[in-house]
Amino acid sequence: MKSNAIKGRGAQSAQVPQRFGLAERQVDGDWRDAMEALDGPPIKLRTSVTEEHPKTILSFNQSPDIPFDRSVNAYRGCEHGCVYCFARPTHAYHDLSPGLDFETKLFAKPGAADLLRETLSRPKYRPRPIAMGTNTDPYQPIENRYRITRELLEVCHETRHPVTITTKSDRVLRDLDLLAEMATHRLVAVAISVTSLDPDLSRKLEPRAAAPAKRMAALQALSSAGVPTHCSISPVIPAITDEFMEAIVQQAAVAGVNSCGWIPLRLPHEVAPLFREWLDVHFPERASKVMSIVRSIRNGRDNDPQFFSRMKPSGIWADLLRARFRLACRRSHLKKGEFELDCSQFRRPEIGGQLRLI
Repeated sequence: MKSNAIKGRGAQSAQVPQRFGLAERQVDGDWRDAMEALDGPPIKLRTSVTEEHPKTILSFNQSPDIPFDRSVNAYRGCEHGCVYCFARPTHAYHDLSPGLDFETKLFAKPGAADLLRETLSRPKYRPRPIAMGTNTDPYQPIENRYRITRELLEVCHETRHPVTITTKSDRVLRDLDLLAEMATHRLVAVAISVTSLDPDLSRKLEPRAAAPAKRMAALQALSSAGVPTHCSISPVIPAITDEFMEAIVQQAAVAGVNSCGWIPLRLPHEVAPLFREWLDVHFPERASKVMSIVRSIRNGRDNDPQFFSRMKPSGIWADLLRARFRLACRRSHLKKGEFELDCSQFRRPEIGGQLRLI
């Protein structure tokens, strides 16, 4: 049977959500067939990048469910194309699709490092670890061209400001020199997300992210260089990726990571219909089973948006996943730990070539 999947992309459509009152995009089937008969198949989707210049770069939150209160994102959208990405709905705020637009219409912030330096120089600023990779991957392919993540890290190194990094790319190793130096001062920790160990499945789930073997190799290289590392099994998708949980823990232990954790699949807003569409294309025979389990761990819903419970699945399936993960960690002598980064070394940056007088 011929696959209807869009090659090289995670999402299978570019629908714009209606919750913001935006005009819906629809392609008439007869018109599409006629155009294809005349012009051939649609042109391959290309990635475009728009440079933007925001006035601020640090985002602050008071969420009780996440271990950081501030973050920085060098980019918006992500070419990795992970179909399950919880950040996809952010594109809808800009009249763009959380589907294909999120992974093809990207935004870069080339002035991010200067903005960060300006923020850190303010007299009232108090340091706490800055999280990178919370809403978009800092090492997605366009980092090769822009190097904004590298510039942000250089500011953090200069000011002795602690930072955490979450990524799905072995591109992080290009900054290993800087990360290793920061690690000697307890200023950095790196988490790499590993969803499965099957490269074919990874190409469907995360079409432009690094292959699982490359992520494991990156964890080992970081660990060998003295950088505190964490393997995040994220997300765990019932009946799709959960079979790899024990093997990922075992390989992470061999790679020398400091800790390991898991995060269950979340399907906020437009992510749920996008994921259902992906299931219908790639795993139609088990789509209903997958969604049935997802709803069972989310109190009967596709997603639980409530504080305190949204990151903590409940029910029999959730208990089973917890027990499996706990046993796997015990066997591999791994633990779920938090990294204690040092905020006491922080020094305000120079602005305009001289230190502030106040």
